[in-house]
This record gives sequence, C-alpha cells and structure tokens, in this order.
Amino acid sequence: MNIENLLDNRIIPIEINIENIDVKGQYLNLAKPILLSGQLNITKLLAEYPNSSKQDFQTSPLKIGVDEAGRGPLLGSVNVAAAILPNMWSDLIENKPLQDTELSILTDSKQLSEKKRDILYPLVQQHAVGYLIADIPAAVIDQVNILQATMLGMRLCTEGLLVALASQLQAMTNDAPSNIKAELLFDGNRYPELDYSMLAKKGIEKSSIDCQAWVKGDARHTSIAAASILAKVSRDQTMYELDAKYPQYGIAQHKGYPTKAHMQAIDNHGVLPEHRRSFAPVRRALEAQ
Repeated sequence: MNIENLLDNRIIPIEINIENIDVKGQYLNLAKPILLSGQLNITKLLAEYPNSSKQDFQTSPLKIGVDEAGRGPLLGSVNVAAAILPNMWSDLIENKPLQDTELSILTDSKQLSEKKRDILYPLVQQHAVGYLIADIPAAVIDQVNILQATMLGMRLCTEGLLVALASQLQAMTNDAPSNIKAELLFDGNRYPELDYSMLAKKGIEKSSIDCQAWVKGDARHTSIAAASILAKVSRDQTMYELDAKYPQYGIAQHKGYPTKAHMQAIDNHGVLPEHRRSFAPVRRALEAQ
C-alpha cells in the first residue's frame, strides 16, 4: 500500500449533537437539537506541527475563521461554520496567499456565483486542516433570538474545533493536553463568550485564545472566506431539501428570504413548521390565520 495515500486518508470525523446548553448563565433545554458536523485532517495537522512538540503548539497559533449564513431569512436554520486553513494559506486576501492553489477564487461567498460556491465547497473541505458546521434550527432561533442563535453557533463551532484539536495533539505527543494557541477570526463586529472553564479542562487556557472581530471579514481574510463558503453552501443544501418537501413554496428560488413570492406562498399555503415564528412577517401571518 502507498504510504502517502494512507496518510491522505487520516480524517477524523466530528459529529456533535447539542440538546441543552448554558446561554449567558441560563441553562436551556433546546427546542430542537443543534447539530454540528465536520472533520480534522490529521495529515495536514501534522504538517502544521512537524515536530509534534508542545513548543510548536504554543508558538504557532492556528487561525480559525468563523462566519454565518442565513440570519435574514424567515425560513429554516442559520448555519455557522469554522474553518482552519493551512497557515501558509491563511492571510489577508489582498496578499494573495491562495494564488496558484485550487482555492484561488476564494472570497466572500456573497460575491461569488452559486456555481463557484458549489465548486469551492468540497475543495475547502479537502484542503482545510479542520472545519465544523453548525445547523441552528428555526425553533432554537425562536427560543433565544437570531443574534443569540448566531453567537451560540459561533461559540459551539469554535469550541468543538478547539476540543478536537486538543484531543488529537495530546494523542500526537502521548502527553497531557497541550495549551495550543489559536486566533479566532469572527466575521462581524462582535464575537461570542466562550466557555473557558470547559476549555481549561481540555488543556486550553483563555490566555492562549485570541478572539478578533472582523467587519466584512469574509471579504478580507481567507480563513473567514472559507468558513463563509461552508456556511452558505450547507444552508443552501438544506433549502433545496425543503424545496423538495414543500414545492409549492418556491424555496429553491428565494432560499427563505422575505421576497414577494415567499410572502404570497405563506398567504396561500400557510406557515410551515420550519418558519421562524419570532420574525414579524411570520408572526403577522400566524395572527391573520
């Protein structure tokens, strides 16, 4: 067997199902579970830390880009993704770190056609050191509001990746958990409060985590742009599934946004279980029934 092919297949899947959680000091039983899925590429992780030493882990921070898709729609989940590109590829887009790579067209997903996003989606997954995608259902959005749902998704994605990284780095050194350093690059003007007490138990100290808010970060930094692609395409896939389930609503066209056609479909056919009842247009439609 070719050793290089064997190493190329060293993928650790990450699957997390969250049914209850502490949100701002309030312990919640979630209205529906939050599902997270992703992976770590151990081969690429080893390439980032070739010596597999604690000194490496503590001096070479990994950059984790984080972005969301679907805050504005009336229908379906908001999706959040966190992505780790190889350090040589993780930089300001204007510095062109992805030139001459398969991700050379990567930028803010909103600036790319759907065809280009669909091309990039598997390539980001293939080349990432690791990634995690969270699906925050409409019922949870209604329970905590859209801002808190988005912050919760960002928190869970970053914590999930950090814990998975710590576990694998510990296995690589056959030692106690290593205090890895990470820069968390959040798209937008704010970022979530992480559960640092939980992270400390996994060997990840608050002092080693640098959280940064990047306004329009998906158009500025490659790691955030990578997360943007994962969040956007994964949400679109869910919308196409809902379109097949409810063809009379035209979901494939409006993706859940409050277009004239979408509002007309609600008037004609009613509110779906997947609609966000806390959003004013849906609430008014329910009151009118």
